[in-house]
Amino acid sequence: MDAYDVVVIGGGAAGLNAALVLGRARRRVAVVDAGEPRNAPAAHLQGFLSRDGVPPAELLAVGRAEVTGYGGEIISGRVAGIDRDQREPGFTVRLTDGSTLQARRVLVATGLTDELPELPGLPELWGRDVLHCPYCHGWEVRDQAIGVLATDERAVHQALLVKQWSDDVVFFAHAYALTAEDRRKLDARKVAVIEGPVAGLTIDGGRLRGVELRSGRIVERSALFVAPRFVPIDGLLRDLGCAVENGLVQVDSFGRTRVAGVWAAGNVVLPMASVVMAAAAGAAAAMVINGDLVEEEVGVALAAG
Repeated sequence: MDAYDVVVIGGGAAGLNAALVLGRARRRVAVVDAGEPRNAPAAHLQGFLSRDGVPPAELLAVGRAEVTGYGGEIISGRVAGIDRDQREPGFTVRLTDGSTLQARRVLVATGLTDELPELPGLPELWGRDVLHCPYCHGWEVRDQAIGVLATDERAVHQALLVKQWSDDVVFFAHAYALTAEDRRKLDARKVAVIEGPVAGLTIDGGRLRGVELRSGRIVERSALFVAPRFVPIDGLLRDLGCAVENGLVQVDSFGRTRVAGVWAAGNVVLPMASVVMAAAAGAAAAMVINGDLVEEEVGVALAAG
């Protein structure tokens, strides 16, 4: 069984940045990564100082190299479960291939899954012409014919934001019942509203050409924003008994859960976090984890006389 100071579960921005900080702190750290990044469909990431426009895969490749450069290990695999050790502080991390890792602390950075409305065309164009974050993709579709597909009340806020990037924004009410206040806000922002359910998207040459209503009408659009349902991949944290409120595992401002020795960072606990925010959360968690380990080591030394 391999023993580590920290096992990080998840090799996205949060997990890798945490491992980088821990490696620089001369901790033995391993990152277990299933290789399924949430932003894989996107061609580029934006809003990350010095990395603006970089393909997501390139960011991860550079991050892995930096982590291993400080002695960190990258393990390709999937974690089946985490067991708290009974005889001493620490955890046993079980991988699906049957191998195990011993860890004094664990950091879970497993991210989330985007659940899209069940409409033809959405999955095919997700991350390209079908988007969810105006701050991530708004500049790239500026001044284009943009649509916003309503799935719930978040779509109104989304449409108000998107109008910052284009004068031609259409709000597709779909199955959402607009309130009078919603309409006042959209009208004030000069966002056109189209009632009636959407049947799907029209695609030509792998690109979005329009939004088809169930009535048969096609409204030409070149980009469509939609708010997916964010589903945290937090089963490992829940199995450990971490507190959950409003559907999210609860952490403090440094990613510490209410279970001793367990931290979480990134989209698994912060669904709205961008890549740069997730990376920062991983770094913050790593610093506090290292401090926690130092306190434990001082206590052991004092007890030994």
